[in-house]
Amino acid sequence: MNEIPIIDIHQVEKTENATNFHINSLNKHLKENEEKFAASHKHNFFICVLFTKGSGNHQIDFHTYAIQPGSVFFIKPGQTHHWEFKTQPEGYIFLHTQDFYENPYLKEKLNQFPFYNSTKNPPLLILSQQEIDDIRPLYEELMREYNNNSSFKNLKIFSLITHMYIELSRIYIPSEKKMRIVTPIHMEIITKLESILEAHYKNEKLPKFYASKLFVSTKHLNRIIKTSLNKTTTDLITDRVVLEAKRLMVHSKNSLTTISHELGYQDYAYFSRVFKRKTGISPKKFIKVM
Repeated sequence: MNEIPIIDIHQVEKTENATNFHINSLNKHLKENEEKFAASHKHNFFICVLFTKGSGNHQIDFHTYAIQPGSVFFIKPGQTHHWEFKTQPEGYIFLHTQDFYENPYLKEKLNQFPFYNSTKNPPLLILSQQEIDDIRPLYEELMREYNNNSSFKNLKIFSLITHMYIELSRIYIPSEKKMRIVTPIHMEIITKLESILEAHYKNEKLPKFYASKLFVSTKHLNRIIKTSLNKTTTDLITDRVVLEAKRLMVHSKNSLTTISHELGYQDYAYFSRVFKRKTGISPKKFIKVM
């Protein structure tokens, strides 16, 4: 079985005093990590990358996005992604773990920013040339701070990341007319749900299981999901199962029957119906088109 490789941040950040944060020019980053990123892979950290030049495609969890000057991508831990370039890219990339940003002594949370706030919100923002010119100095200042050893270095980096995310959020929100802004209370429940779902989606398919874990009624949980994401709790469960099914179909050599069993479906025919209802094609056809 060919598992999707998971890149650890310390495979990228190779400094002696690793801090769970790294920034680099995009060109240099791609050259230094060419072998690691040659095929589809996952990370255990967050990524924010700005393209100032170049073209190509970026696939994130089976959605393909065009790369162009001004493209900013936000990638969360666990997402499978891969990029293919038509012309040489240039830009900046920084990455950090959740623990690096969400300091227990500070109140800032990554899910307060819209690109990390909801699974319905796109991972891509397109900047105008003027916006590129405004954002570029923040990346450059972040890179300078990373490469020096001044006092309060990590705190300054945290501050610059926050500044960057605020400026990008202000551009992102008006650009996504259909984006849903989730209330802090609902976001906390959704974040907990996603964590529980990640641990149990293979064996637990019923909303009442997740509602009980969150100490709310099934009806109330469904209302929160519907209001915040315009989906049902069952939709979220099925979405996670189907995403993993796609990953396994593409990146493993297991049979479809074995994959259905691994995902908690003893009856392959039922699994196939669930998959087709969600994607519009059968598992066999999905493999052929991929």
